[in-house]
Amino acid sequence: MRSPLFTKLSILFRHRPSVSWLVLCLVSVFGLIALLESSYSSTFDSVASSTNPDVHTSYRKLKKLVRNDYLELNSLSVGANWIKDIGFCGKERENYVPCYNVSANTLTGLKDGEEFDRHCELSRGQPHCLVRPPKDYKIPLTWPAGRDIIWSGNVRLTKDQFLSSGSMTKRLMLLEENQIAFHSDDGMMVDSVKDHSHLIAEMIGLGSDAEFLQAGVRTVLDIGCGFGSFGGHLLSLKLMALCVAEYESSGSQVQFALERGLPAVIGNFISKQLPFPSLSYDMVHCAQCGIIWDSKDGLFLIEIDRVLKPGGYFILTSPTTRQQQDSSTSAKKGSMSTPLEEFSKKLCWSLLGQQEETFIWQKTVNSQCYSSQLSIPICKGEDMQLYYQPLAHCISGTSSNRWVPIHDRSEVDPDDFFENSGFWKSALRNYWSLLSPLIFSDHPKRPGEEDPLPPYNMVRNVMDMNAHYGGLNAAMLEASKSVWVMNVVPLGARNTLPLILDRGFAGILHNWCEPFPTYPRTYDMLHANGLLSHIDSQDCSTLELLLEMDRILRPEGWIILSDTLGPIEKARMLATQIRWEARVIDLQNGSDQRLLVCQKPFTRK
Repeated sequence: MRSPLFTKLSILFRHRPSVSWLVLCLVSVFGLIALLESSYSSTFDSVASSTNPDVHTSYRKLKKLVRNDYLELNSLSVGANWIKDIGFCGKERENYVPCYNVSANTLTGLKDGEEFDRHCELSRGQPHCLVRPPKDYKIPLTWPAGRDIIWSGNVRLTKDQFLSSGSMTKRLMLLEENQIAFHSDDGMMVDSVKDHSHLIAEMIGLGSDAEFLQAGVRTVLDIGCGFGSFGGHLLSLKLMALCVAEYESSGSQVQFALERGLPAVIGNFISKQLPFPSLSYDMVHCAQCGIIWDSKDGLFLIEIDRVLKPGGYFILTSPTTRQQQDSSTSAKKGSMSTPLEEFSKKLCWSLLGQQEETFIWQKTVNSQCYSSQLSIPICKGEDMQLYYQPLAHCISGTSSNRWVPIHDRSEVDPDDFFENSGFWKSALRNYWSLLSPLIFSDHPKRPGEEDPLPPYNMVRNVMDMNAHYGGLNAAMLEASKSVWVMNVVPLGARNTLPLILDRGFAGILHNWCEPFPTYPRTYDMLHANGLLSHIDSQDCSTLELLLEMDRILRPEGWIILSDTLGPIEKARMLATQIRWEARVIDLQNGSDQRLLVCQKPFTRK
């Protein structure tokens, strides 16, 4: 996209300005900058000194605009060619998820379910293009209404697929003409999400699900989450429930959950470990998720044991398991047991109870128990930075200093994470003050009392692409923002993911040289502090990173990048190719640190 300055020059001269004329302009602009510095410095200084230091004001200054124009003219004067805008992808890529090309995976000989797994090496070399929204796409409704009602044109689901769905959450849905409505639990007495949650609480010895937090349950991994209703209910109880489900070309559980604004990520139980360290979750939940848990010599159950914290719970709702259990109990006492029951004993799990189709096991708090079970060896070394490694037939985490039972866990002190909480509080106030179209106006100004605030809950979810210790997430919670954060720890950076998960936040390990495991248009805001410099250090493409950000960001969503001047200016130039509205913000703190604030436009067909 051409800048406004270049457009004005083109209209004036009917063709591209000559280099000599541009050099003359450079001299004139340089003189203008010097004049502004001398004539208006006292005025600007007085304004800056009287302004709240927690709000960035540099973008409102005429001086900033002049300097931006100077940079544009400078790029022209050195003979830089204007790079063409990147084109749009075809209709077939409206729901494109790289790394999950089942057809290509099958052609390479992958089988036994591995063709449905993540294989990014087969997605490389694709032409650059921008993923467009479907023809009937609409901006999601704000919360709380958006949790219960989504636009049917925003997800890929046919009426036949809906009617053939066997998920228990289908009974909580209603497919209307252009909307999909998720029934609330009010008035529903049978198989409701609240009833299911209350049953789980009773089976682990609690009075109600409101006591989950008191029992040490803060984080839940919901496998095969249906359409996210259970996770949405837990979120209302201030628990962090992350949905993990396999890639589906249509009718996707992950796409539905994220469209409702609920935490979800694509992940498979096929051949690779999940991108989480050991001892990550307080509860793992599977309600008719379709996984045969006792297959592959129990590798899937070993993976559940790996990510569960000591004393954590595995919840399984499955009619097949009930049938197996009924067959076992009908036999003579002690004569037989199900494969699942036998393997759970090898994992030192105890069966807390069974009611109808729901079973609950609890992981041991005694790490020495595994040593006495000779059938499954102990893993050598720690798995702190596992990234889609093959499923391992060994027990993890027993020697970790994070082996702390969930009932004995103490509250986390933010100062333990070597981060200045005051910095993130201030940064969050700054970011919220910038989320306004005013900063992209031809005449940006300081928002006054008469200007409307950003729409309530315009941002439902945020991806912190370089989360460090989760400081932004903590600041969001303290400011009572109705937002959840996906904290991403880049591969190759200091691995702080175990600490982020111990704080009760959602998090994942990811290599930003590859696409993220999610569907297009699933996040409202992307934030990254220092990621551009990290990408450069990894010899990865900044352009491909920004294209991936455009894919996963919804139309009219926001991008806030914080980095040093060089990477920020490079990203700013590339942002114009992607058609983002972009502004560089000088933090006015004496450093070369800058903010790049962008908004993705809603490009209709």
